[in-house]
Amino acid sequence: MNSVAPVTVVIADDQALMRGGFRLILKAAGIDVLAEAADGEQAVAAVLKHRPDVVLMDIRMPGLDGIEATRRIVAAGPSRPTRASGATAGVNEPDAVHAGPRIIILTTFDLDEYVYEALSAGASGFLLKDVTPEHLVAAVKLVRTGDALLAPSITRRLVERFAGRPGGPPASPGSSAPSASAAPAASSPSARPGAPGCDMAALTPRELEVLGLIARGMSNAEIAAKLFLSEATVKTHVARILTKLGLRDRVQAVVLAYESGLVSPGS
Repeated sequence: MNSVAPVTVVIADDQALMRGGFRLILKAAGIDVLAEAADGEQAVAAVLKHRPDVVLMDIRMPGLDGIEATRRIVAAGPSRPTRASGATAGVNEPDAVHAGPRIIILTTFDLDEYVYEALSAGASGFLLKDVTPEHLVAAVKLVRTGDALLAPSITRRLVERFAGRPGGPPASPGSSAPSASAAPAASSPSARPGAPGCDMAALTPRELEVLGLIARGMSNAEIAAKLFLSEATVKTHVARILTKLGLRDRVQAVVLAYESGLVSPGS
């Protein structure tokens, strides 16, 4: 009989009531909440200490905000051996080589400009704070497998709205300094937020084609139909793209495709 280890989570939110509500929902679903944090500094420390599978990260917190906390957690590297993806709803690519704790951003507005910056910093998706208990549990279990939480079409909407702004994404909330993850110029196809030296030239023409279709919000099945390939072949291409570019998940692939200039907003 297969024994699956419970999902482990750290919750970071400056509102005690919000943390408590999430904790109760997750524990009722058999998900272990290892620690709670009221700001970004506490969140980073808790993640480094407890090594959770998933982090629920409020985007706006006093002191160190959720964006910078996300950046630091991603920079710290993997917390545990990577897993192969399970057969969950959505995308089913294996974990990328450099996977670490999966970070879900908690926000009030789904097109918040800071959500875009958090995705660029390495978050695997976002949830609105009024999420239903069922959706919260499903989201945590989904990203634990290495899948991206949100549909690529939603990520595309975010990227199209903010990637083309002069000067790139805004500074983190409460910070007057320029963002360290500001979008690179479209003429720099080898750049990627959070992974300097990523080289798009490593991709084959077919992989570049698949990456472009991912960025346009297509599912594996839709890509397979468009390119007259089997869905299994498309999944293989996607897995190779993530591995070659050192990407954590499909969300990061969409962000990279726009910020590198492979796909243009509105195309």
